Amino acid sequence: MELPHPIPRTVDEVFNDFKGRRAGLIKALTTDVEKFYQQCDPEKENLCLYGLPNETWEVNLPVEEVPPELPEPALGINFARDGMQEKDWLSLVAVHSDSWLLSILVHGLHLARLRGKDSF
Repeated sequence: MELPHPIPRTVDEVFNDFKGRRAGLIKALTTDVEKFYQQCDPEKENLCLYGLPNETWEVNLPVEEVPPELPEPALGINFARDGMQEKDWLSLVAVHSDSWLLSILVHGLHLARLRGKDSF
């Protein structure tokens, strides 16, 4: 997976990025749960759940060339899938997704503050 979405620069862009990613993660874990579950095959390599800024989601391998300061989602969400009850596994993925989402938000706000863009 490449980084097809620009890194948000202002507070408004960071917030809109957060809202879109959050909506995508919620969709993966609720509306699209069967599709999400099937894509997390434990036989595949380390997979990650990505919430995308355009309110969609994808399960994919980790991005190879992420800027080192950019938070990455939980790695290997697929490995525990068959060893847990589905409800418990989804809860675990949700917790990791929340943590990743908040780290993306804090990182983006920190960068916006450093740039002096739309200071808060």
